Amino acid sequence: MTVVVFGSANADLIFRAAALPAPGETILAQDSAVAPGGKGLNQAVAAARAGARVAFHGAVGRDANGAMLRAALETAGVATHLAEVEAPTGMAAIVVDAAGRNQITVAPGANLLARAPEDVPPGALVMLQMEVPPEQNAALIRRARCMLNLAPAAAQPELAALSWLVVNEPEAAWLAAQLGTVPEALSETLGIGVARTLGERGAAYAGPEGRFDVPAFPVAVTDSVGAGDAWCGAWAAALDARMPMGLALRRANAAGALACTRPGAWAPTAVEIEDLL
Repeated sequence: MTVVVFGSANADLIFRAAALPAPGETILAQDSAVAPGGKGLNQAVAAARAGARVAFHGAVGRDANGAMLRAALETAGVATHLAEVEAPTGMAAIVVDAAGRNQITVAPGANLLARAPEDVPPGALVMLQMEVPPEQNAALIRRARCMLNLAPAAAQPELAALSWLVVNEPEAAWLAAQLGTVPEALSETLGIGVARTLGERGAAYAGPEGRFDVPAFPVAVTDSVGAGDAWCGAWAAALDARMPMGLALRRANAAGALACTRPGAWAPTAVEIEDLL
């Protein structure tokens, strides 16, 4: 089978500091780095490293950052379909403190010109996020088996036509308020499978397969950037492999935990996930 990812690709500017800056405050970082990122790219790489066959569709500018992102996807073994558009490649500024907490600001750039692929292989699982135009996501939701990570939280047409929705606690609270319900009832309200990632409390799932409450794996947190993307990629890879839901969720929790143990938007391999399990 194949996991198709339609989403964002960004160049991440990462700054590590003792504390996150307060409004109006200038701080000195301990170091900095430029790395490939964007929720779409991160999740594509995470799914590939977790063992899935992955194809990525998105857009970059005609610049050095776009070339870096293309190389990163190809190095990860992802079949890469990046349109080059007349806009700068997306960028994100990320500050990470000593406790692994982060602040992130994203300039979408070329991602706003990304267009959904017209052809999706039969039976493919399609992964979506909210850093590309929602109407392009909607076009895929209407005609494919889709998983949407509602991040960042924003209005998205066709939610009830999804196969799966992934939300963290703030995203679940936002969506529940929009729908006039509570986070725990999102699955019943939408009639789809909903996974809620709960940080150190693990994850909760409700859907056609039943209800699952899966505990987290305790780890020493170095950096939480990209942990949610690692979770989504590993879950997609497990579902694409037709694993039982309980096991798929445990593998996702393992990937998310391992991602917190290394700096940047890093995702573990299938072997590393198996070792933790």
